[in-house]
Amino acid sequence: MGNSDLRSLAALSECPFADIEGSTVAVDAHNWLYRYLTTTVKWTDDAIYTTDDGTEVANLIGVVQGLPKFFEHDLTPIFVFDGGVTELKDDEVEKRREQREQAEERLAEAEAAGDSIEAARLSARTVQLTETIQETTRDLLALLDVPYIDAPAEGEAQAAYMNKIGDADYVGSEDYDTLLFGAPSTLRELTSKGHPELMELQPTLDEHEITYEQLVDVAMLCGTDFNEGISGIGPKTGVKLITEHGDLFGVLEARGEHIEFADRIRELFFDPPVTDDYEIESDIDPDLDAARAYVTEEWEVDADEVERGFERIESAVVQTGLDRWS
Repeated sequence: MGNSDLRSLAALSECPFADIEGSTVAVDAHNWLYRYLTTTVKWTDDAIYTTDDGTEVANLIGVVQGLPKFFEHDLTPIFVFDGGVTELKDDEVEKRREQREQAEERLAEAEAAGDSIEAARLSARTVQLTETIQETTRDLLALLDVPYIDAPAEGEAQAAYMNKIGDADYVGSEDYDTLLFGAPSTLRELTSKGHPELMELQPTLDEHEITYEQLVDVAMLCGTDFNEGISGIGPKTGVKLITEHGDLFGVLEARGEHIEFADRIRELFFDPPVTDDYEIESDIDPDLDAARAYVTEEWEVDADEVERGFERIESAVVQTGLDRWS
């Protein structure tokens, strides 16, 4: 289901930071990181985040610039990284690979033509979360004493689970699919300026007079990361059909349609691979000197590019005065 489809169904409201101070947010790490990474690549000279041996670590700039938003508003982030990708998502992964390759070809053409604006735009679309990017992100979070965990599969599914069982007050993600994994409360636009947007599951269900299971069925009729939708069915029609026929299989039977692996996909949303094997420390003690050295000395990022971010982190740590920032 496309983001615009789910957005048209979701219960959304602006959420002032003052209303969520002191909360814990399970952040979909890949989603959050990718947004800062693409922005950095698009607007920053690559020499600033490229080491002498050619390794690009724009992610380190993104992390330093993105974390202060949590700290300044007294939010504790728990970054949740994706684990293995389910085979049901193979088609989506392949589609994204093809799109990236097409962008790389157009990038080469733009560079050859001397079109720096188009080259910058396309460069952001070719970004990949490389092994180095993932490792250095974890290392920097560890130095800043920010908790992170590795999900067994989808990071947003693990984050949604933590929200459901009360280990996190909110999920932090730009994706609307957190609804399909059953997250009660999701904060969107944490990578944007201004207040976040609150997306809530129960009000969404109440508004359309459907169950959580039926919401997943509506999404599958429209299309998800794991399946193609049924042609001609959008979110409003999907809700109408599910209400009339009860569930996904009732709709498919009535229309003579088929969704491959429908049972497995539904089960993936209802009961995804998650883990309870993690610990979340309440006392966070960032080592700012070590973090600065790691970013600017070990990975050769221009110090001027990250100093303001480190200053904001340090100031926020002092101003909160809470035990977890001791």
